[in-house]
Amino acid sequence: MLRFTALSLLVACAGPAQSTEDTPPNVVYILADDMGVGDVSCFNPNSAWKTEHIDRLASQGMRFTDAHSGSSVCTPTRYGILTGRYSWRSRLKRGVLGGGSPHLIDPKRMTVASFLAQHGYHSACIGKWHLGMDFTKQAEAKKKIDFEGPVTNGPDVLGFDHYYCHNGSLDMAPYVYVEDGRITAPPDRTTVNKDYQGFWRKGQTGADFVHEDVLPNFTRRGVAYVEERAKTGEPFFLYLPLPAPHTPILPTEEYRGRSKTNPYGDFVLQVDATVGALMKAVEDGGVADNTIFIVTCDNGCSPRAKFDELATFGHHPSGPFRGHKADIFEGGHRVPFVVRWPARVEAGKQCDQTICLTDLMRTCADALGAELPEAAGVDSVSFFPALVGSADDALREATVHHSVNGSFAIRQGRWKLILCPGSGGWSAPKPGPAWKQDLPRMQLYDLESDPGERDNVAATNEERVEQMIALLGDYVERGRSTPGPNQTNEGKIDYLPKKR
Repeated sequence: MLRFTALSLLVACAGPAQSTEDTPPNVVYILADDMGVGDVSCFNPNSAWKTEHIDRLASQGMRFTDAHSGSSVCTPTRYGILTGRYSWRSRLKRGVLGGGSPHLIDPKRMTVASFLAQHGYHSACIGKWHLGMDFTKQAEAKKKIDFEGPVTNGPDVLGFDHYYCHNGSLDMAPYVYVEDGRITAPPDRTTVNKDYQGFWRKGQTGADFVHEDVLPNFTRRGVAYVEERAKTGEPFFLYLPLPAPHTPILPTEEYRGRSKTNPYGDFVLQVDATVGALMKAVEDGGVADNTIFIVTCDNGCSPRAKFDELATFGHHPSGPFRGHKADIFEGGHRVPFVVRWPARVEAGKQCDQTICLTDLMRTCADALGAELPEAAGVDSVSFFPALVGSADDALREATVHHSVNGSFAIRQGRWKLILCPGSGGWSAPKPGPAWKQDLPRMQLYDLESDPGERDNVAATNEERVEQMIALLGDYVERGRSTPGPNQTNEGKIDYLPKKR
């Protein structure tokens, strides 16, 4: 089992400028929604468009080529980012929450925000929450929301000092903003959009809620938060989970046609512009040097982007990888990941270490030279050594992947073992047909020689398959994949191939 490198051993290797022990770094974490690794031009030389701001961020920092979301769909990845724990350990074993779903994260569980609060940080969550919060229900109709009542168990009970969010994806009702425990404006109409790319479900819509303005609104508020906190001289954490380029795909007039492909491409460029706006805010605020600025995505691209249409322009959202959002294949969970931190990270670097979005919590702890409680961040592995140039060995012993239908895979070095037939998601072969076709229940791929996951070598590597299954079983049984005392999962976890 790998052990984590102590900060004291790293400082001598850490490179430039001031010690983070003297000046805690700010953290800005921008999470795009349903954007493929191939949609960011610094990761895809064949991209049909140029994401100039994310590319600039990469040129000023470090680009991770082997980064993965904790799941191939929205809610579970977000759970992992904030808790440092795989979501399949929670009650959510597959799928995602809805727009009116109750809270998923136990208020007693430590999050990145509550950990940073213990170290003097002010934290804000602005954007797509999608982790549930508890709306007040009408006394006479308990399933209906009382839009005048308080909203409880939101980001505020998880360490955030301020939040301004939409509870689900932007295609999930109710379409209202929630700010610090209150809905900002009750619904005054019902809206629906049945266009394939602009799609959102029919639902009650707040008087101040305009779908086309949600991304610009979150961008404005994110910028304003950075501007405000930069003046205080105190450390801050901004978690900015964007609603885009997820459906509804609604680029504003300024960005329509800019990609010269289709509306999805235009929306990606609008997301890139949001990154640029936040970069400018930290730079203008004079805090860029000691701000850990991260841009990544919650999972791969959705078919709503119209893959066939994009292919006519030579663009593939998953790049060279197989599959897309919802899948257990690489295209479902391999994501762009860029970090800029001028005080500690040398510009223009590339890191090929395998990392996971659950790793934020322990990375923040290492950056502060602090210890996490034994029950916190049970699946979080620090990539701080990679940032400061002292990661000689593999950071992660292994990484667990999870698809929309609850199928598992485990990645160890060059090897990836998938424990289901087919994709486990939305691409062919889909789960139902894969079982009917009696496809192999185990898929083993050598990602160094076969990054497209086409040559299943499980039958000729039985010992390796058994070893990797045993390791996954150990992670499940111990309630953690990191060193420390055993923890408890919530409910039974079926990780071996099984019809779902």
